[in-house]
Amino acid sequence: MKVTIRNTVTDASFDATTDANGGVLYQLPAGVYEASASESRPGDYETYLYNGINSAITVTEGTPVSAKIDMAESKSSALLIKELYIGGCPDDAGGKGFAFDQSVILYNNSSKSIDLKEVAFAIVNPYNATENNKDYENEVLKYENENWIPAGMGLWYFPNSVVLEPGKQIVVVHTGAIDNTVTYSQSINYANADYYACYNPEMGWKNKLYYPAPSEVIPASHYLKGMAWGLGNAWVLSQLSPAYFIFHSTDGTALKDFVDSKDNEDNYGGSTSMNRKKVPVDWVIDGIEVFQSGKAGQKKRLTASVDAGYVNLTNKQGHTLYRNVDKDATEALAENAGKIVYNYSLGFDGSTDPSGIDAEASIKNGARIIYKDTNNSINDFHERVKSSLRN
Repeated sequence: MKVTIRNTVTDASFDATTDANGGVLYQLPAGVYEASASESRPGDYETYLYNGINSAITVTEGTPVSAKIDMAESKSSALLIKELYIGGCPDDAGGKGFAFDQSVILYNNSSKSIDLKEVAFAIVNPYNATENNKDYENEVLKYENENWIPAGMGLWYFPNSVVLEPGKQIVVVHTGAIDNTVTYSQSINYANADYYACYNPEMGWKNKLYYPAPSEVIPASHYLKGMAWGLGNAWVLSQLSPAYFIFHSTDGTALKDFVDSKDNEDNYGGSTSMNRKKVPVDWVIDGIEVFQSGKAGQKKRLTASVDAGYVNLTNKQGHTLYRNVDKDATEALAENAGKIVYNYSLGFDGSTDPSGIDAEASIKNGARIIYKDTNNSINDFHERVKSSLRN
């Protein structure tokens, strides 16, 4: 099993593989470290994933230190976050950049159809990994052992049945569901009848910077609905370092009943103006922890069973976070013979897809891509120099 240890101040990281007894030995300079480990084991019908993290390892010079990583079990998801575009792009006029063009692409990584009705999109409060995180108690997230994830502010969701077939994707535009390239050439044109838009001004999220009227080619039946419990006139998805996740009830609870229940409330830092909803970990379908490139001392918000790692993002450059290809699974499909395109070259600053497969070029060539899903963004994602919607 691979274990990654990261200096929480310098962000330097080191990898090693465990021995037969499950141990690993590092020689490290003094500092505060975070260690994480991941393992996947195939079952009869799904893949079982084991992830763990220890965020409180202090190394002092000349003193041996031992630490344990507790592993949490989860299962791979059929519905995945294939791509998250949140950081914005350069401003043609040389200004501060443009970031009201955020979107996500979901992908059916399985062999069965998926109904997206009441699948919800949420973000953790605190909204940035660089913030002073009040959820840590003795260097452990207070909700880690209570098996819930705090959803801040509100959520977006599919109000009606939308069936996503195997190997297909769906584009959901969080902000600016228009042709943004008219004003910002390096942004994205979302004027596409197949796309879905977060647009529901009647419920209170009506800030036109975030939500201009969607392109006329996007049908109203493709508008997602919102539910709010926090302050503000928009669902503010961080451009820098969000903890983003999608979820759906596993016990038949209607989304409105979940949101309305007082039993699911948690006030961040004790503040009633920072009300959050406690989403059961079992409801979480997929999540991605984003860190801001070049910043030290960042804190994780998603627990190990949801995302045991993180992926770095450089904002205002048009970059996106793209899921890596499961090379073995993709190459094993007989239907992919002669269709897979290699020599992938769109990674950024050492972050790339280790499979070497160019997923988008392969899809255009008729291949069916199986994406990697270990519930650890260190393994599952890389920073890509442009959105796949701009290919």
